[in-house]
Amino acid sequence: MIGRIHGTLLQKNPPQLLVDCQGVGYEIDVPMSTFYNLPSVGEKVTLFTHLAIREDAHILYGFGSLDERALFRQLIRITGIGARIALALLSGLSVTEIAQAVTLQETVRLTKIPGIGKKTAERLLLELKGKLDSGTLSAVSATVPNDTLSDIQNALLALGYSEKETLVALKQIPGDCNVSDGIKMALKALSKG
Repeated sequence: MIGRIHGTLLQKNPPQLLVDCQGVGYEIDVPMSTFYNLPSVGEKVTLFTHLAIREDAHILYGFGSLDERALFRQLIRITGIGARIALALLSGLSVTEIAQAVTLQETVRLTKIPGIGKKTAERLLLELKGKLDSGTLSAVSATVPNDTLSDIQNALLALGYSEKETLVALKQIPGDCNVSDGIKMALKALSKG
């Protein structure tokens, strides 16, 4: 199994890369989250990889972090979720955002990703519940209870803020906060940004 690639980035053709490792060029499919953080062509790059061996192809997938790769591997274990959908998920949402969607059981967030309908989103949430690494989930929910966090986020979304804005604001809310104080703090944080 190829677990990591380190070499010179030769080509960037989304979602595929060509990386030269001591004279061997590896074609690697990456999610857009990894693609946007790549160095310029000709520079050194390190990617954590997953090798998928099928009857008709050997495909190498690359990720900028171990968390991305771990989530990709968790996603492709789910019945009906292939590598294409897993890459689409990781391209549209960060690992933390997916963990938060699972924690809060938010199908709407997942259905915004192309190729994921309501039933697929529900299956994803059901299958991933309790299976994501506790470190990933703790970054999302350690500070504020889930019901409070969900209520604050829903209020901010109803006020017209984007999901990215609400997630940034939610990270700044202390653990002993109630919903109304949390909304006030979030609005204050959003007005500064």
